[in-house]
Amino acid sequence: MGKKKVTTQTADDILKENEGVDQAASRTKSSRKNKRIDRGRVYIKTSFNNTLVSVTDQSGNLVAWVSAGSLGFSGPKKATPFASSKIIATLTEKLKNTGPTDIDIFVRGAGGGRDSAIRSLINQGFNILSIKDVTPIPHNGPRPPKPRRV
Repeated sequence: MGKKKVTTQTADDILKENEGVDQAASRTKSSRKNKRIDRGRVYIKTSFNNTLVSVTDQSGNLVAWVSAGSLGFSGPKKATPFASSKIIATLTEKLKNTGPTDIDIFVRGAGGGRDSAIRSLINQGFNILSIKDVTPIPHNGPRPPKPRRV
C-alpha cells in the first residue's frame, strides 16, 4: 500500500480548530422557550468513535442534546476527554435558562469521555443526585463458532 503519511499539527492549526469548535458551540443555541425544569436526567453515551450527551426531564422528554460531531470535531478527536468537556460546556449554555439543576446521570459505553464528562458536569455546578452505569453486558452472548477441523 505504500508508506503512511504522518502529519504534525502546528500551533496555528490547533488554534484554528479550537476557534471552529467555539463557533459551533456558540451557534447551537436553543431557539424555543421552555418552562423551568428543576430535576432531570443526563444520558452520556460514549463509544470509541463519538460521545453523545442528552438531557431529559423526569418523564423522559428531551430538553437538549449535543454530540462531539455537532461541535465540529472529526475523526478520532470526537471520542477524546477534551471533546466531552466541550460538549458539557455547550450543554450548560443551552440549559442556562431552562434548567435542570438537580440531575441523575446515566452513563453508557466504554469510550474515553466517560470520566471527563462526569467531572465537567460537577465543575459546571450541577447538583448530582446519582450516577448509574447502564452499559449493556451480555449474560451469555451468541453461540460460539463450531470447532475447526484440520
